[in-house]
Amino acid sequence: MNSSRTLAIAGLLLALGIPAGALGVHALQGQLPPERYLIYQTELQFHFFQALGLLGVGAALRSLDTRLLRIAAALIGAGAILFSGSLYVLALKPTAAVSFVPPLGAYALIAGWLLFAWGAWRQPARIAT
Repeated sequence: MNSSRTLAIAGLLLALGIPAGALGVHALQGQLPPERYLIYQTELQFHFFQALGLLGVGAALRSLDTRLLRIAAALIGAGAILFSGSLYVLALKPTAAVSFVPPLGAYALIAGWLLFAWGAWRQPARIAT
């Protein structure tokens, strides 16, 4: 995944986080059992953290465009969508059909962030001119 796509996905995730937060505050608070509302609120925080992180990856790809970082961006983007999306579904309506998805998204996120760290570490520092 290149820098432009990474930044676009990060922007979309950030934009989707706003109505997700509004839904939580205006429609779900008091409607969901407290433990499911807590899951929803926690997931909303994870959603924004991963979207902001992906924004940083997209910015890094502007100057460190390597295959490793592009793979990291793809894993982080897919992981954020799988993890956040499935936990939103589980908070709203728990179902066994979706319960296997959050760990897959989490593994993709972990792998993506580890690849990003490794890819950034391997790149020599560049002196700005």
